Amino acid sequence: MSNTGFKHQGQCCPKPVWACLELPVTDYMQALRLQQNLVSARASRALNRDIVVILQHFPVFTLGNRGGAEHLHVSEDFLKARGISLVETDRGGSITYHGPGQLVAYPVVDLRLNGWLVVNFVHALESVMISIVEQWGVVAQRHTLGRGVWVQGKKIGSVGLRVRRKVSFHGLALNVDPHLDPFDWIAPCGLSGIQMTSIAKETGDSVSMNGITRSAKAHFSSVFNVQLEPVPADYVADYWKEARHAEAST
Repeated sequence: MSNTGFKHQGQCCPKPVWACLELPVTDYMQALRLQQNLVSARASRALNRDIVVILQHFPVFTLGNRGGAEHLHVSEDFLKARGISLVETDRGGSITYHGPGQLVAYPVVDLRLNGWLVVNFVHALESVMISIVEQWGVVAQRHTLGRGVWVQGKKIGSVGLRVRRKVSFHGLALNVDPHLDPFDWIAPCGLSGIQMTSIAKETGDSVSMNGITRSAKAHFSSVFNVQLEPVPADYVADYWKEARHAEAST
């Protein structure tokens, strides 16, 4: 077992294969319901392998299982006027912001199957982000203030995880080149006085989301010691249909 807690395959054993689904900019609640459907399918073995979903979200503030509404510094009317939703979720942590220009990855993974511990899984998600930003010349690290990835005291990436029936969902959010103003309207992750940053801000250059996505897939493969196999949206068509139906019914 590696120092991240993952079982490495020997030379005689092939690497596990995860499906990798890339989606366009996606409504947060639809993506959440898709994850929940995938978790149920993975736990029941209707879905026969793990999957990571990579996407961006339309602007949204999300509250974690520790709440976070008290860390919102503007009114809901203020958000509505700007077309930004405020939603409650079942992930760990407090309030955060998602929007275009932020890479989001949701690994729906059977942790028990390979004996992975939640704390090691979270650590590995942080390692993925550290490796991505390093590829763009940005030095990032963990911080005692909280989970996630930091650059000289400013937060560049967040982790929020939930495990249900030993299957993970939610995941990581890495600031590539999002509008950072919405982070000023909250205490990110419930931490007052925290500044947020992005790869683009740290480098002073424009950053290709396609390039970041390719980097993310490479580092997921390396850190988790797996092979990622791209799959089309049809691969999750039934679960996606259920998610959209549930959204339309609310």
